[in-house]
Amino acid sequence: MNSLIFLGIALVLSLLGCLLLWFRNRQPRSMDAHIRDFARELDALSPEGRGDPRRRAPRSRQSRGPRSG
Repeated sequence: MNSLIFLGIALVLSLLGCLLLWFRNRQPRSMDAHIRDFARELDALSPEGRGDPRRRAPRSRQSRGPRSG
């Protein structure tokens, strides 16, 4: 009888772990989640990477001034 109790406890813990993993990794079903996924894919495909127009372009080396050495 003890082995059946142990097996039942192991089965319950295994099921709880499977449910937890399923809940954490399930696909979101809202429209906003699909829009965010699409925007993320577009950012990944853009030539500049993340093309945020508000970000300033990096300065060239010539505008930093004279170098020592």
